Amino acid sequence: MSPTTLPAAGPEHGHVTFLGAGPGDPGLLTLRAVEALSSADVLVAEHEVLDVIRTHARQNVSVVPTDPDPSSDTYPGTGTPQLTVVDSASKTAAIPSVRDAAHLVMEAARGGRRVVRAVTGDPGLDAYAAEEMLACAAAGVPFEVVPGVATVVGVPAYAGVPLRDERGADVRFVDARTASDRCWTEVGASDGTVVVSATLDSVAVAAGELVAAGRKPDTPLTVTVAGTTTRQRTWTATLGTIAQTLKQAKALPSPEGGRPVIAVVGERSAAARRDQLSWFESKPLFGWKVLVPRTKEQSASLSDQLRSYGAVPYEVPTIAVEPPRTPQQMERAVKGLVTGRYEWIAFTSVNAVRAVREKFEEYGLDARAFAGIKVAAVGEQTAKALVAFGVKPDLVPSGEQSAAGLLEDWPPYDPVFDPIDRVFLPRADIATETLVAGLIELGWEVDDVTAYRTVRASPPPAETREAIKGGGFDAVLFTSSSTVRNLVGIAGKPHNVTVIACIGPATAKTAEEHGLRVDVMAPEPSVHKLAEALADFGLKRRAAALEAGDPVTRPSERRPGARRRRTTT
Repeated sequence: MSPTTLPAAGPEHGHVTFLGAGPGDPGLLTLRAVEALSSADVLVAEHEVLDVIRTHARQNVSVVPTDPDPSSDTYPGTGTPQLTVVDSASKTAAIPSVRDAAHLVMEAARGGRRVVRAVTGDPGLDAYAAEEMLACAAAGVPFEVVPGVATVVGVPAYAGVPLRDERGADVRFVDARTASDRCWTEVGASDGTVVVSATLDSVAVAAGELVAAGRKPDTPLTVTVAGTTTRQRTWTATLGTIAQTLKQAKALPSPEGGRPVIAVVGERSAAARRDQLSWFESKPLFGWKVLVPRTKEQSASLSDQLRSYGAVPYEVPTIAVEPPRTPQQMERAVKGLVTGRYEWIAFTSVNAVRAVREKFEEYGLDARAFAGIKVAAVGEQTAKALVAFGVKPDLVPSGEQSAAGLLEDWPPYDPVFDPIDRVFLPRADIATETLVAGLIELGWEVDDVTAYRTVRASPPPAETREAIKGGGFDAVLFTSSSTVRNLVGIAGKPHNVTVIACIGPATAKTAEEHGLRVDVMAPEPSVHKLAEALADFGLKRRAAALEAGDPVTRPSERRPGARRRRTTT
């Protein structure tokens, strides 16, 4: 058996995987962790960990949080676990009363189910995982351990603070919550690197303990909160100045003072080194809240690209897609595809591909029905949707990804080579006169068919609307004129500090007509080029601030009443 092959679950006791979910970035999950999650029947974890692992689990997995969700009175997740929560006063035969999570894990494993017990960082450094493993062993429940990236190692790496260098150094890890006087004395007497797990409001106390134990007050120190996520923030100071630094940054006092932080003490955390090594927080859109007003299906790949630039995308649907009011025209056209009525079918959007695919499935058809028919796609995303359907397009614009670009490459009708002169154009209820007129000019007959309707989506939550109008977002990406009109219609006009990025001249014109200042325009009409253009804008903005000696801030921090935070990068 391969060492990465999951063992079979027992018919009675099931199987438990103690899994390290890493410090917060979902990309740090190991391949083995993803494998275990994909076969799990039940997930047991704290809420913040569930957010990291949930996407790799099966759709019908049961989700059991070990802590109460302050935003909900019910368990999140698609499954409804039938589990008994045993409180600390209850007793279960042969099972130590460690804490509720241990009982939840074993209850979940009964009946042969596979359980993933996920913890932040690495199970070997979790305060309770070992006791939960002992409880499983006492109950005869088989288990395994999948290590993860430890928080005390991963967070400094994302903060640009190496723990060792070519000279080597002693590295000590200290949990400020449980450290004894002897522990502080030992690390205070050392000149090695000290990695301290603490909370934001206790890190100054930990610094004081180190100074009292012998460390010099001018010893460099970095403090990182929300490490490895796009909410990460790092302050560079010394043991003697960290309290004042956090106060000046208005990080303290704060209701969020109980948030966990990782502090690194030693010469390797000096500010001069971080200027060169801070690779994560120096991303072009780091921490930017970017509004993506599109349909949810369309925004996924764009959001992934924005995350790669360090942004925090917020998908707010402005357009809802619905079937046509009279489906008979679409039904006749799909039947015409099968009977050989068309030479070409042209897809102008991902939604058009989805509409035809759904109609195919309704009739029990699949991609084989396209045999003998030439297929055109208006751009890369539409082409990808076709490939996912099992259809390789014959024509994708070589230049501009638009109806005009498609027409430039479209061949004229030739009665010698083209036995049929008709094109099927499934589209939205919004007219496509440019493409239809161009095809007719090339000699083709066009069946211009409404395959779906686009309607204005419901307004987003009040909190989101207030953020849009109040300058809570750093940028908005407009991918069509309709997204401009619909966003303004359902949520209001974005604040003037918000960076407005448009996919092309027509969209920019609509934005300006609505009183918006356009800051960024894509060099070509592509959502990915639009995201690239916004990243270039962010990079230049950051470089200008550094050159002027100003703090690097996000656009939203310029709005009236916003906190001006000096972020060390």
